[in-house]
Amino acid sequence: MIVKDTFSKFTNISKLYGCIAFFTNEKSEIAHLKKYLSSSDYKNLNVLLKNKNTKKGLLSFDLNPNQKIILISSKKNQKTNETEKSGAKLTDFLSGEGAKLIHIVSDTISVNLKSDAIYEFLHGMRLKSYSFDRYKSKKESNILKVNIASSKKLNKKIYDKYKAIELGVNYTKDLVSEPGNILHPDEYAKRLIQLKKIGLRVSVYNEKQLKKMGCNALVGVGQGSIRGSYLVTLEWRGNKSNSKTLAFVGKGVCFDTGGISLKPARFMEDMTYDMAGSAVVVGLMKNLALRKSKVNAVGVVGLVENMPGGNAQRPGDIVKSYSGKTIEVLNTDAEGRLVLADAITFTEKKFKPNLIVDLATLTGAIVVALGSEYAGLFSNNDNLSKQIHEAGEKVEEKAWRLPLHSNYDKLMNSKNADMQNINYVGGAGSTTAAQFLQRFILNKTPWAHLDIAGMAFSKYAGALNSSGATGYGVRLLNKFVEDNYE
Repeated sequence: MIVKDTFSKFTNISKLYGCIAFFTNEKSEIAHLKKYLSSSDYKNLNVLLKNKNTKKGLLSFDLNPNQKIILISSKKNQKTNETEKSGAKLTDFLSGEGAKLIHIVSDTISVNLKSDAIYEFLHGMRLKSYSFDRYKSKKESNILKVNIASSKKLNKKIYDKYKAIELGVNYTKDLVSEPGNILHPDEYAKRLIQLKKIGLRVSVYNEKQLKKMGCNALVGVGQGSIRGSYLVTLEWRGNKSNSKTLAFVGKGVCFDTGGISLKPARFMEDMTYDMAGSAVVVGLMKNLALRKSKVNAVGVVGLVENMPGGNAQRPGDIVKSYSGKTIEVLNTDAEGRLVLADAITFTEKKFKPNLIVDLATLTGAIVVALGSEYAGLFSNNDNLSKQIHEAGEKVEEKAWRLPLHSNYDKLMNSKNADMQNINYVGGAGSTTAAQFLQRFILNKTPWAHLDIAGMAFSKYAGALNSSGATGYGVRLLNKFVEDNYE
């Protein structure tokens, strides 16, 4: 379902056709609707309410052949994410009804909430309406027209802010949803160049340049593919002062076969989303640019394809990373940390940022530990960790902090190089991966790692998203930036 919204001045309800939505308190009391309904309609609605379970949160009544009344209940001063979920619930309901038009009488939201909560509600509706049907020969023409009928003028500033977030989230979902034969590293890099149009400064480092720079860990992952390997930076300067940059780094393995350490065939088709960390970074940067965020930020993504070709990296190979540290590659399917190793050090050296947050679908172990409720959060800085955790709670994109400790380092030490890329002793798979990444922070920059393997893609629909790519991370990091750095 595609949501197309308009805003209009409220007129008499008798002139409205289709679905008409009003907000009520949690008991679905309707005394405040007397001024909107005729006396006969008001009486009829009271009678119909007596036979309904008012705890459902959303009730519908066929008032007459031309009008369906929908009552949306809310708790007193409920949190933003509850209002957003209420909007998403309405989208689901209307989709099931096959509705084409709904009028939302937004003034009634003030029965329990601030009037600006209508934008949060609409945000939830639009997020829930996302679908990816680019490759269907017969596309669904299910368009829902949403008219926000209000006595107040549109608050363009708030509306545009939410729209920018949605465009960032949906761009992330689009990237993650693309098949590997379409969104390979060459195509991905080309698409990122197009983001110059919205004010981002985009720089692309190709394979030849990366080799010259010494990014051998990243290049090694992609050397079995006929596609190129890239490091792409996206810079946004929204703060004209010399305030330090916020840096976001993403793993962009466009397809992960595991390389020579080949994955099982079952579910390998899901490995198109092994670039979700990079997609989150890109979606975030698009959002920051569109809403003209008052921060200086940079997104850095490493784009590769991990294939078992004749020139592929072998188990036992030793590569020298951009940091100068050497890595023994014991398993070519532990490739994401190799991409991030070079990307993190490059980001720290080039941009000297205030902080670095990296995101990656890094380990299956994090799914075992946390399922699809929380991303794994690892950090060398308590304050940064706290800020991310709190932002995640507010937008319900949750992250749970897990430990880092120097004792884990010995599990990643190699006899033949400075370190190895996998822990063969067993256990603590997500922690040892994060401990590996921490070695590539050379100047004590505050750093956090989000392992989003359980969060980036879902077989089932969530509160604010349909099944498939979730866009997890864009709203979390936007809130993190908004609350702490703007």
